[in-house]
Amino acid sequence: MPYRVTRTDAEWRRLLTDDQYAVLRKQGTERPFTSPLDREKRRGVFHCAGCNWPVFSSADKFDSGTGWPSFTRPINARATGTSIDRSFFSVRTEVHCANCGGHLGHVFPDGPRPTGQRWCMNGVAMTFRPG
Repeated sequence: MPYRVTRTDAEWRRLLTDDQYAVLRKQGTERPFTSPLDREKRRGVFHCAGCNWPVFSSADKFDSGTGWPSFTRPINARATGTSIDRSFFSVRTEVHCANCGGHLGHVFPDGPRPTGQRWCMNGVAMTFRPG
């Protein structure tokens, strides 16, 4: 799938921290309860750390107790994309940034109302802008 933001692997490595690169470009997962964004309570917008694309609103954030920032939905229908992830002997729905393709996390059908979804994201894959 073509993305608006494309870079070579070398460019991604220069732009991202090692942890960001492992998650965003290699579909890694950060350790639970390590991201300050899991505890972020201010109003604002969460952006993809790879390209600064707005992906989630604080209005849709909730404490899932899983140790990762969780949301009931993306900020809008064009913010993220999904694909099937068959790794780790299971089938999950992977969430990626619709602008650069960076891996953000996974979505699960066990969230609260109104959507019933838990968009479980890696904090290292995002930045936060209060406001």
